[in-house]
Amino acid sequence: MKITTAECAGFCFGVQRAVDVVNKEVETGNKVYTYGPIIHNEEVVANFNKMGVTVIENPEELNMLPAGTIIISSHGVSETIQNQLSSYGHKIVDATCPYVKKIHKEVQDKSIDGYHIIILGNRFHPEIVGIIGWCRDQEDSSKPCNYTVIENELQADDFHLPMDLKLCIVAQTTFNYKKFQELVEIIAKKGYDIIVLNTICNATQERQTEAYQLSSQSDAMIVIGGKHSSNTRKLYEICKNECENTYYIQKLDDLDLSLFKSFSNVGITAGASTPNNIIKEVHTVMSEKSFEQLLEEEKVVKINNGDVVEGIVLGVKDDEIILNIGYKSEGIITRNEYTNTPNLDLRTVVSIGEVMQAKILKVNDGEGQVSLTYKRLAAEKGNKRLEEAFENHEVLTAKVAAVLNGGLSVIIDEARVFIPASLISDAYEKDLAKYAGETIDFIVTEFNPKKRRIIGDRKQLIMAKKETLKKALFEKIAVGATVEGKVKNITDFGAFIDLGGADGLLHISEMSWGRVENPKKVFKVGETVKAFVKDIQGEKIALSLKFEGANPWINAESKFAVGNVVVGTVARMTDFGAFVELEPGIDALLHVSQISRDHVEKPADVLKISQEITAKVVEFNKDEKKISLSVKALEAPIETENPAEAEVETMVE
Repeated sequence: MKITTAECAGFCFGVQRAVDVVNKEVETGNKVYTYGPIIHNEEVVANFNKMGVTVIENPEELNMLPAGTIIISSHGVSETIQNQLSSYGHKIVDATCPYVKKIHKEVQDKSIDGYHIIILGNRFHPEIVGIIGWCRDQEDSSKPCNYTVIENELQADDFHLPMDLKLCIVAQTTFNYKKFQELVEIIAKKGYDIIVLNTICNATQERQTEAYQLSSQSDAMIVIGGKHSSNTRKLYEICKNECENTYYIQKLDDLDLSLFKSFSNVGITAGASTPNNIIKEVHTVMSEKSFEQLLEEEKVVKINNGDVVEGIVLGVKDDEIILNIGYKSEGIITRNEYTNTPNLDLRTVVSIGEVMQAKILKVNDGEGQVSLTYKRLAAEKGNKRLEEAFENHEVLTAKVAAVLNGGLSVIIDEARVFIPASLISDAYEKDLAKYAGETIDFIVTEFNPKKRRIIGDRKQLIMAKKETLKKALFEKIAVGATVEGKVKNITDFGAFIDLGGADGLLHISEMSWGRVENPKKVFKVGETVKAFVKDIQGEKIALSLKFEGANPWINAESKFAVGNVVVGTVARMTDFGAFVELEPGIDALLHVSQISRDHVEKPADVLKISQEITAKVVEFNKDEKKISLSVKALEAPIETENPAEAEVETMVE
């Protein structure tokens, strides 16, 4: 077996500097504290702890501790934290990596100059938290400014800010360089004014490049580093992508040597916070083990990382499941490895004695137990299910698990599907909160689990359903047919009625035989309306509520015959007369000359809108739907002493 160790593996400059700072302060004999783990390696931190070094997570802890030296970790802190630490009167030693300090200076300067800061990296990594704390407001440099942290392509795709903003892009020093280029390209295509600062540490780029080359030439890879080390995790991802047989360990005890018995070329690399002695230990043991020894150990070791095992539940806590998998150690499934549902009490979903399958994450989790995952196994099955649905254009049904910025998240067998807001409906949805907990149908239109990009589409189904309903609707409706629908939208000129497949327009002039001044006072959205089809032009449907049986002119000839005295209401006025509504749909003209025996200049001089009047019908024309009224005809004639004038007056009437 050929063992090759990467030349760049182990402590980088910044980590070595931070470790040296702690060793130097310990030698002084003073009490030494580090704000957060000095580096992300549990072995190094545990060793310093044995030397009397205390890790603090909050400045307030210093109130209860004796005076000493506070060392700021290699990841750096925000300016606020730095000032708080200084306020306790302890000696402050800054072990922040110089590359990280440079980012602090860049974001501080650029944010004061008015740039919106884009940070590429893990939002919860201490280095990112520290960088955020150095962003400043343009108007008041003592205040923090707006910033955005982007970790993946989906977040980059969904990133939107006003186009007049200037952007400055920086990255976590240990960020994957290839991923950095991809995310920058996505953001740049949006058209913003951008400054890109490649703040990835040179040592990180070299280590990642070397890991890529070594893993592509090896049968198996060993990546050594702390569980919480960001740069080690990225090395693992790079190696795993090139070499399927890649194993992530913290120390020699985590290494299952039986896994390597059939490999000819094995590569070893390590994160920037991995001590050289651990790397040498692994290399030495790998080189010294004989093939016979590996075969002998295989008799004991019967499980491997990545294996799917079946076991019986021995015990259940609120956050942990203990499983008997037939191995010398018990298997443990934590809450985070069982489900994506936060704060779920596992005792409510799993029972002692239950048989369940799980996948091995680590044969030895560092405490002698086997670390298992149920969630990832379920997610793999879910991904398989989603892949099949994607290929077959199958309609899936699931409950909305979360309402996110820009869309909805649904879960199929622990595999997540994102439905963007633009694909939720065929119309703009302003309030997505209404979908929380709702069960919806969708299809998978994009499937790329490696990039965690599985996209669902509900809009297509809605449009297809509407198209089917529309076709069925137009096959059964005809001019004159009575239809029923719900009011979808109301405008000043009418109301749109959803007929189930297409909308019909009920124009304001067709809402009543009478006069309608404002459709919104007559109808409400969601109200059911029964109307008849007045006209169909292509896909445009005109509706009417003016049913012929309710036409007020049917019996008007007898009700408003010439000579009948009627009562009506003044509806509107012109200079030549007033229109009087006798009943909804029937208006009559009261000419200005027929308002009074006295001279009337304009109707408005003696009448008011909505005023009730009594008049005599002096003309009725059913064909032209015209009725003329006279109030003057009901008034007593003017008395006169000249019989001839009286006779003329009577003749006029």
